[in-house]
Amino acid sequence: MSIQLPVDIDTVKGFLAASEGEALFHLASGCAALGACLEVGSYCGKSSIYLGTACRETDNILFAVDHHRGSEEHQPGEEYHDPALFDSSAHLMDSFRTFRANMRAAELEECVVPVVAPSAVAARRWNTPLGLVFIDGGHSREAALTDYRCWARHIVPGGFLAIHDIFPDPADGGQAPHEIYQLALASGQFELVEMVDTLGILRRL
Repeated sequence: MSIQLPVDIDTVKGFLAASEGEALFHLASGCAALGACLEVGSYCGKSSIYLGTACRETDNILFAVDHHRGSEEHQPGEEYHDPALFDSSAHLMDSFRTFRANMRAAELEECVVPVVAPSAVAARRWNTPLGLVFIDGGHSREAALTDYRCWARHIVPGGFLAIHDIFPDPADGGQAPHEIYQLALASGQFELVEMVDTLGILRRL
């Protein structure tokens, strides 16, 4: 079923397929009674618009966690570097200005709460129950494990863990998201609901 978004999503920078975004929208729409939503790795806000729109329609909140300095692959000289997001005065990547502009254009500023910090710092004293956690942060093994260990424990029973860029075949992509997906299943605390392209959706038991 197609969904109505407040902006032309194709104009928003990001790496989320439409099918994956729509799956996130429907997940967020259905979990409002369980708790807030949280994503790790907002970048320019493509996933935030899908999730935030669902939160606005269900009177929920999305916490958007990202240091906005880019993942490993976004740095100068790397495959996914975007010069338009490089702050030449600071000599650092900075996607936050673009993220904020996109949230403003989508009229989501009252239901999307940006948390501009590394994942581990944001989680240090976290105590808000979560109905949905979407992990799409750094794809190094260390970054993915940190995101999983920091946030999966805050998902309430019946809530959802969604992990992006799961590639079972190493020839197709990095293995860190696939590794935390396997860890979640092996923990006995999550069960697979479905795979949508590279998006794995699990339910907390």
